[in-house]
Amino acid sequence: MALLVIENLHIFYGHVHALKGISLEVREGEIMALLGANGAGKSTTLRAVSGLAPFRNGRIVMAGEDFRGVPAHAIVRRGVAHAPEGRKVFATLSVEENLDLGGYTRGGDKKGLAESKERVFKLFPRLRERRRQLAGTLSGGEQQMLSIGRALMARPKLLLLDEPSLGLAPLLVKDIFQTIKEINVQGVTILLVEQNARAALKLAHRGAVLETGSLVLTGTAGELARDERVKKAYLGER
Repeated sequence: MALLVIENLHIFYGHVHALKGISLEVREGEIMALLGANGAGKSTTLRAVSGLAPFRNGRIVMAGEDFRGVPAHAIVRRGVAHAPEGRKVFATLSVEENLDLGGYTRGGDKKGLAESKERVFKLFPRLRERRRQLAGTLSGGEQQMLSIGRALMARPKLLLLDEPSLGLAPLLVKDIFQTIKEINVQGVTILLVEQNARAALKLAHRGAVLETGSLVLTGTAGELARDERVKKAYLGER
């Protein structure tokens, strides 16, 4: 069953037509990977879903609710959390303060927030060790853990991950991807934008390929990994 439905979505940045009528479904409980070159519209798609990129035409519907005109903070309350490209942690706040901000839409649910924080610390033990450290002093990998952990504090049904492996060492990338898999197993649906197409297709159930704002391919992860166009363009195979 589809949790998220995107229909005929058009987005413009001034005169630039960034998304050209894409239609996409993300099924409940799956990891869906969005592949494509820089500028293809992958991050714009995530920003549209989370309310950060207004759209002129089309629909975004999650669990039967239309997101047109819904502000970003209200979309978080409806079950969408976004870990953006570049981490975007609050550098002058501590790890714990960043996590607390991630749960701000849950109001006074102190017990639930404490449970969510404990869950984050179990997923990322290093964050527990550094809970009082300023986020700006963390390594790139630790900041990525914090970005994902902060998003999880909203207790999302749908987690949007934008380039979680960007700039990380290979061993740390492996750890981050294993954690993403664990988050999914715990019941969170994931829409993943990832430059490492090979790793993304190993992790995902299904995938889609964007080229210059248009959707050109969709299928299971296995189907895309075997597709000659994907092999040539994104997997470095000839």
